[in-house]
Amino acid sequence: MRDPNDQRDIAALLVPDVGQLVETGEKWEPYRLVDGAGVVVEPAAAFFADLQAADRSVSTIGSYGHDLLRWWRFLAAIGVAWDKAVQVDARDFARWMQIADKPSRGRRRSTPGRVNPVTGKPAPGRKFAPSTRAHAETVLRAFYDFHLEVGCGPIINPFPLNRSRRANRANANHNFLDPFRNERQGRYRPKVPKRIPRRIPDEQFNNLFAGLTHHRDRALLAFWVSTAARAEELLTARQGHVDPGQQLVAVVRKGSRAVQQLPVSPDAFVWLRLYQEELWRKGAPRSRSEPLWFTLRRPWRELAYPAARAMFARAQILLGSNWTLHDLRHTAAYRMAQDPAMPLTDIQWILGHAHLSTTQIYTTPTQEDVVASALAHYRRQAERRTVSGPPPSTGYNPDSLQVLFGGRS
Repeated sequence: MRDPNDQRDIAALLVPDVGQLVETGEKWEPYRLVDGAGVVVEPAAAFFADLQAADRSVSTIGSYGHDLLRWWRFLAAIGVAWDKAVQVDARDFARWMQIADKPSRGRRRSTPGRVNPVTGKPAPGRKFAPSTRAHAETVLRAFYDFHLEVGCGPIINPFPLNRSRRANRANANHNFLDPFRNERQGRYRPKVPKRIPRRIPDEQFNNLFAGLTHHRDRALLAFWVSTAARAEELLTARQGHVDPGQQLVAVVRKGSRAVQQLPVSPDAFVWLRLYQEELWRKGAPRSRSEPLWFTLRRPWRELAYPAARAMFARAQILLGSNWTLHDLRHTAAYRMAQDPAMPLTDIQWILGHAHLSTTQIYTTPTQEDVVASALAHYRRQAERRTVSGPPPSTGYNPDSLQVLFGGRS
């Protein structure tokens, strides 16, 4: 066993870009992890099968697979087999993800970490984000827990739990109004700062919508910003899922995989009808079981998430913004939360949140709202100093003078 006092030279460590996560397109094995020699990693395949049996979505399996691929590349760099890994290796992996630069993925469109002047959102930095590191720690701890249960792998999970005394008293002083939290977190799990979701201001959304050139793209944005559905939930909808008479569209929820009908704004159906008439005149398939969203050119294929994301990025080039498709969901949630006549529980149902506390984040003012409120406060202060005359003499109640002189004091 490796001595925990031995220090590995992480600064000089070069993690090779070997192996890959292959998307197979098969239902029984949607993702396959292969090593540098092109051989399927059987421990990962067994873990993926267990995730599928636990009713995890395909996107979840793919997300877990990327973390496993990163761990397998690190093990190849330090020369340790997966079933021989110990706590020191997990510790060094956490240190490497914290300090090392992310692998380059080609040409960057913006400077890493630079704040966009339009949206105020920073571009992805060169380092791994705390949320990425936290997700990797959780996935790898679950991976080794699975193999411990089935009787293979190391006898001790290399990714241990927190050794704090508070970990043994989870939810000891729990507030019944708040959801229960699992305080037994991993020892090498970083602290993830809470981020307030950003919404697209109405003026910028109107400019973005005006820059679209196809009815399909206009219909997509109108549906996203009115239903608050996740991008992939709406992209997987079928033509038979749309009910214009009731102003509803059915989507498959990401977490529960349940089919849920969501209300849609009337203008969204106008753009949808224009898009469908244009599409069907070109000979696109027309059936209740066919996809609702197609590519714009033959051969007709279902519009995938990467293509929709690329479309949204192209529409923002002239604006110079870096909004994401998920920001449309935040925008819809903020618009609903700002309506005093709409109950928060209804918004929770539309968003598909399990806890009301998750929906309450949309009642928090955004940075734009706070800045606008503060600037308005400064203007009112300046106007009050300009309009009002000299202050009354000491000893007089300003309210009494206001009543006596009718507001001319």
